[in-house]
Amino acid sequence: MRIAFLVDKFPQLSETFILNQITGLLDAGEELDIYSWKTSEEGTAHTDVARYGLMERTRYLKPPAGRLARLARTATLLTEGQAWRRPSLLRSTADPRWGSGLAPRLAWLHAGARFLAQDPYDVVHCQFGQLGLKALRLRDMGVARGRLVVSFRGFDLTAYGEPEAYERLFREGDLFLPVCDVFKQKLVDLGCEASKVRVHRSGLSLSELEFTPRRCRADEPTKLLTVARLVEKKGIAYGIEAVARLKALGHRVRYTVVGDGVLRPELERTIQRLGLTDDVRLEGALNHDDVIRALGEANILLAPSVTAADGDQEGIPNALKEAMAVGLPVVSTLHSGIPELVEEGVSGFLVPERDVEALADRLARLIENPEQWPEMGRAGRARIEADYDIRKLNNRLLALYRTVAGARAN
Repeated sequence: MRIAFLVDKFPQLSETFILNQITGLLDAGEELDIYSWKTSEEGTAHTDVARYGLMERTRYLKPPAGRLARLARTATLLTEGQAWRRPSLLRSTADPRWGSGLAPRLAWLHAGARFLAQDPYDVVHCQFGQLGLKALRLRDMGVARGRLVVSFRGFDLTAYGEPEAYERLFREGDLFLPVCDVFKQKLVDLGCEASKVRVHRSGLSLSELEFTPRRCRADEPTKLLTVARLVEKKGIAYGIEAVARLKALGHRVRYTVVGDGVLRPELERTIQRLGLTDDVRLEGALNHDDVIRALGEANILLAPSVTAADGDQEGIPNALKEAMAVGLPVVSTLHSGIPELVEEGVSGFLVPERDVEALADRLARLIENPEQWPEMGRAGRARIEADYDIRKLNNRLLALYRTVAGARAN
């Protein structure tokens, strides 16, 4: 089966859920190409990028920077790339829907021409909803041919433009894959035909995640961990506030936040204001191996997710799944699809969004009862093995592809 993945940036450390799909499909013997709109600004990449030779499979759709470089690339596309053989592609440079100036129109020409040397795909899988809109434009240009499959993962459904932005995509797309039941219902409420929607969860490679029952020595502080980008919907400020309450209650904790983002200066000021410079550490972004190592050293995973001011929500955070896979009890919030993963009182605790007192209370309960940690960890691991094993999910994804591609053939 010929498959194209349309992504925003590649390679992206925070998107192991996409990487796990790519490597799983390649392991299954499928033919897969990656089309990325941007290069990643990150300095490091997951080791699987090199192991599977993924950069050789990646084509970047954004034109080169600089006017002269863009013009030179355009000339190459028009001659050696034989873009002149596809009239619909050339007409895109005159379509007012795609930009009022020459630069954005040439950018679409460049993007479309990246598909020219390729035979039609069985499936073009857009990894976020807004990429489905770009795929429609590429279809209009006579390229990116294949059944259109679109995943919805979070902001692309909860904070991306107006609901009517997806009307055409819902009509012309072939299959829509929300990552949780909450998003499935939202798609249907927005007008997507229910028969086109299947919940497809983001999975984990369990062979890389060793389960270890958690324990804490009496002479050590309890080690709390959050793995998240420093953005509003991750709710990290509430986690820091909860740690301040724990400290006031006499609990000894060390809170590490792995990840980076625009809120770092604000969070650093909060840490200073609350007198937590010895208790809270903003570790910055780490590669995936180091994230797994941090999970292995922690006692409790804290994921205080909230709905952002613009409506942006999580689906189900990958870090929460990884934490449960390795045996961590978790404290999180009643947010989006998280209650579909975390069973209250069994694998962890869930509290209302932005409720610092409740976060601190549940954390204190776990800190005071460490004998509960191993049992909660085993329950979490069992849930991940049942519903989030990437091997099972990739087999299901292939079955969905074959069904939708078979519908095309018929």
